[in-house]
Amino acid sequence: MKICIIGAGYVGLTTAAVLADLGHRVQCVDRDENKVASLKKGLIPIFEPGLSELVVRNVQEGRLSFHSDVAASITAHEIIMIAVGTPSAADGTADLIYVRSVLLAISAALHTHKTIVMKSTVPPGTGVWATKFLMERGIPDHRFDLVSNPEFLREGTAIHDTLNPDRIVIGCRNVAAAEKVRAIYDGIEAETVWTGQTEAELIKYGSNAFLATKLSFVNELSRVCDVFDADITKVAQGIGMDSRIGGKFLQAGIGYGGSCLPKDVNALIGAAATRDVNLKLLREVAAVNESQPDYYVDKLEQKLGALDAKVRIAVLGATFKENTDDLRYSQAIELMKRLSARGCSVIAYDPLAAPAIPGVKWAKSALEAANGADALVVATGWKEFIQADWGQIKNKMRGKIVMDGRNVLNRTAVKEAGLTYVGLGRP
Repeated sequence: MKICIIGAGYVGLTTAAVLADLGHRVQCVDRDENKVASLKKGLIPIFEPGLSELVVRNVQEGRLSFHSDVAASITAHEIIMIAVGTPSAADGTADLIYVRSVLLAISAALHTHKTIVMKSTVPPGTGVWATKFLMERGIPDHRFDLVSNPEFLREGTAIHDTLNPDRIVIGCRNVAAAEKVRAIYDGIEAETVWTGQTEAELIKYGSNAFLATKLSFVNELSRVCDVFDADITKVAQGIGMDSRIGGKFLQAGIGYGGSCLPKDVNALIGAAATRDVNLKLLREVAAVNESQPDYYVDKLEQKLGALDAKVRIAVLGATFKENTDDLRYSQAIELMKRLSARGCSVIAYDPLAAPAIPGVKWAKSALEAANGADALVVATGWKEFIQADWGQIKNKMRGKIVMDGRNVLNRTAVKEAGLTYVGLGRP
């Protein structure tokens, strides 16, 4: 098929590369001319394992191209996929300014029938609103079909997730249009969920909200483990073996971040509030997550005493998770900010990122960050931190505290190096 994807961000670029690899002819369109120019040269603006190779190969083989003329691309393609961002507004609700901009462009260029696929994560009711929006601008409803087709990608494994999805969700009132969108994914084995637009939108929001709930739950449970001298890794393992619950997203740590979970939890809370529904549980989920860095700061204070200018703390990791350069809603950065606010000297290192944070200095390696540190915190689960030479790190440090902010380190290896291991819910 000939597919136009509007938006060359994380979702748009990954989707474009995978669909081109499936054999479709894909134009990925973005109004940022500098980004488009870079993509044409094979320069990928985001870090995602396997994405660069996939993009370059499909560009070379003529299935994938990049453009900045949105109107021309809309006119030339029958299938238009919207993959622009829906950032949080000041009140936490989803800001649809970019979606609205795309719909305006479509309404100006929609002279023949188009199948419009909403890939962006949007609040419930957006499909209904978008249909009215186009019709109010003189587009008859027989000239387009609007299909909700949310993505379920995890940063760091996005290529694998696109090719091996748990399900493909398609929400549309027109069966023929829904089947056309499902045909885009021919070659991918996955169960299809056929539903309406609003249900599809809520499947996306509901999925992310539930994952966030599991993470905040296990983080609260780890606090119980702390006071009862129990091991959260064993507790979570036993809970996860229940087939009704499952073991995924039961990993205690510094909290969830990234471009999806925090934003989507707040957006669902905001969407419900517009209809006078107060999602008390999700508000607490968000509150627990926001408090996680403070819990770690308190644990450090218990071990080191007063956290002031005399205390030097090394923080390993800045991105919200490993295998990505995404800093959005990073709990590692929140931890640095709170330590710096206490007056501590904070020295940080991350393999991919070194953002400007008041009071934080950046090292060029984990060993350099550890030099003279009273405590070291692993805040992102990068492989190089998990496999670190703890003997070398001990020789660099002034103190002995190693705090495992992701519960991913080999506790025995840390202790055998002569260091004091501090985890979350791990006595």
